[in-house]
Amino acid sequence: MLRSLYGIYQNGRVELPEMPLKMYEPTDVIVTFLEPNTINLQTRNIDRSHAADLRARLSTFAEDWEKPEMNRYDNYDAKQSIDRTFPVLEKPRWLD
Repeated sequence: MLRSLYGIYQNGRVELPEMPLKMYEPTDVIVTFLEPNTINLQTRNIDRSHAADLRARLSTFAEDWEKPEMNRYDNYDAKQSIDRTFPVLEKPRWLD
């Protein structure tokens, strides 16, 4: 059975926020390094308790953020730079 855990790699070690239950030592593991496409809160002086507080306060917006139509804002900055690179050749109908 495979069991996945989230951890942080730093200083040559993988740090786990919690220990897995019923795990025998030694145990083989597979470590997958994720691309850093998220904000590192530690570099912004946000600790776990502050992050939990922010998450709780922002949870009221989660339902709206997770709606399918909000996907248009994924990679918004990159899409804006593409839009500026390739101008619209036709006048949009809604401008009439």
